[in-house]
Amino acid sequence: MKRRVRIGLIGTGGIGKVNARVLDADPRGEIVALCDILPERMDEFERELGRPMRKYEDFHDLVKDRRVDAVFVGTPNQVHVPASLAAVRAGRHVMCTKPLSDSLAPAIELVREAEAAGTVNMMSLSTRFSPECLYLKRQVNEGFFGEFYYARARSVRRAGIPDWNPGFIEAGGGAFRDMGVHVLDAAWWLMGMPRPVRAAGVAGARFGPHGEGYTDFRRPPESYWRRYGSDDYAGGFIRFENGIGLQVESFWASHMPGDLQVELFGSEGGATLHPVRLYTTDHGLPRDVTVPIPRSVPNGWTNIASHYLDCIVDKTPCMAPLRHGLMVQAMLEAVLESGRTGQEVLLDDFLPPGM
Repeated sequence: MKRRVRIGLIGTGGIGKVNARVLDADPRGEIVALCDILPERMDEFERELGRPMRKYEDFHDLVKDRRVDAVFVGTPNQVHVPASLAAVRAGRHVMCTKPLSDSLAPAIELVREAEAAGTVNMMSLSTRFSPECLYLKRQVNEGFFGEFYYARARSVRRAGIPDWNPGFIEAGGGAFRDMGVHVLDAAWWLMGMPRPVRAAGVAGARFGPHGEGYTDFRRPPESYWRRYGSDDYAGGFIRFENGIGLQVESFWASHMPGDLQVELFGSEGGATLHPVRLYTTDHGLPRDVTVPIPRSVPNGWTNIASHYLDCIVDKTPCMAPLRHGLMVQAMLEAVLESGRTGQEVLLDDFLPPGM
């Protein structure tokens, strides 16, 4: 049997543990090292894993550990690039949670170095890898939709502003980078990843800076919400070079019911993501089909872990490289910039030639 891929976890918060559990459960992977600025969180996860872990408070030390082959970066947005760059420069495979970065320039630097290094680089995208999204992608590949011409994507929470880490709410965080990224990425990927050319949007914060709209209607200490420096809502329209339009919205808090949805409009058929429904016309009459996804089908987290290990062990081409995260980051930042300035943004002004 081949040696298991030895994985270091950078960031032992919620998203880090979710990814680490499935990586460790795969017979090809093994969590061997942890990194967090809070030692007690590492101790807690070590107890959950049930075996001794090498523990570091500085990710530079973890990536230098020669007994680590690959890393997962599950930190707040502001640390994604520094931690991933350190791993790339140490010759480690790297997978990073979304979004790729807290801004565009560092994301460009990371992608350039990661691709030059030749190691596996991947985004962890739970919506793209969900069984619902993978089913729709198969329909795309089989020609069900014909030609795409429009899509809508939205992530709406009633009260869901994170109240456990200020990195979420400070500059570089926000609703659009946290949740909008999921539906934006899924819609873009399903439509064949056309190149974006223009974006217009609005963005702001109506709840978070006032201590309102936090998860489960909790009210965090004033010392927490006074640090608010990002959006709690954003919405915009992205136009692609092939003429497709995408409307995208993200709300951390709102006076509306929660929703996570992607709607695809094609010349031959349409679909929704949650639930999976296919719409077409059969002999002049509407035909609508709901596709139930059995619980026995592997979930998005399992699919992510399996694919990361496929890429490392079997050299399978990566279906979610950091470059994809960079393009989504560019669209996110363009919508947010348009919201800040009130002007339409040209994506070529954001991305250097060749990116």
